Amino acid sequence: MKVIVVGYGIQGHKRFKVAGEDAVGIVDPVAPEANWRRLEDVPIDRFDAAIVCTPDSPKIGLLRHLLERGKHVLVEKPLFAANGDDFRALEALARRTGALCVTAYNHRFEPHFVRMRDLLLSGRLGSVYRCRMFYGNGTARLVRNSAWRDTGDGVLGDLGSHLLDTVRFWFGDVADGFRIVSAERFENRAPDHVVIAAEGRPQIELEMTLLSWRNYFTCDVFAEHGSAHIESLCKWGPSSFIHRTRVLPSGRPPEESQILVQDDPTWALEYAHFKQLCEARTETDLSNDIWLHRALTRLGREIQAGNAA
Repeated sequence: MKVIVVGYGIQGHKRFKVAGEDAVGIVDPVAPEANWRRLEDVPIDRFDAAIVCTPDSPKIGLLRHLLERGKHVLVEKPLFAANGDDFRALEALARRTGALCVTAYNHRFEPHFVRMRDLLLSGRLGSVYRCRMFYGNGTARLVRNSAWRDTGDGVLGDLGSHLLDTVRFWFGDVADGFRIVSAERFENRAPDHVVIAAEGRPQIELEMTLLSWRNYFTCDVFAEHGSAHIESLCKWGPSSFIHRTRVLPSGRPPEESQILVQDDPTWALEYAHFKQLCEARTETDLSNDIWLHRALTRLGREIQAGNAA
């Protein structure tokens, strides 16, 4: 499969490297390494698929251009549009031309995230009571210095999209019942520390920040027959997964523990999965993007309303 990378920033560099021999060119208006300045300049017979790593605003137009020509697309998260109808139109276009459009959520390929999903699906935990996640990095100053990144809902769209997608990866099609617990602008114009939560079963609490000077992820799942815990990601390793089995009526639980010390495998695994989907001629399904867009848009409006008040 011949692939072009559209947008050669931080993510574009990573994607180009992972594509390896499949990568045949770069589209970027300013990068000196670029082969073409505009997507329209790329000869249609030079590539089969594109990895789109641009800012949010031009994405829909770029995807439309590619899908109309039957080109498969892996697009960096989050995929935003003016409204849900844009997603449905893209989905219909992709299905009509036989092209696959997939939004990249590489944490679905994090080994401990897969392990958590498999444990939940196994039923060994029984009824799940509560899940809480924290995802933080220290990029507040970098974001503040970026004209296009320090806007809108800030860290909510950036890290919150990963966390909400992970909730759906683990628990399936959960209800969109999330609310803003807090949204702070400690250093930036846009929110740089946000907490959201949802009631029900399981209760879910998601905290995200650009003010964690050491990059950090943690998750705790509390359930009827035990609990499960993730600390850190492979890229920040070592990364650990602990499954504790409840002892009745009480007592110290036996636990299974796995610790990984390795490079981040998610980018290569996600690209390999994308290629497999393309080869299998998988039909485009943007239902997850529609759900995430609806949830993030509503939560973003809550933040703006709270700020105005």
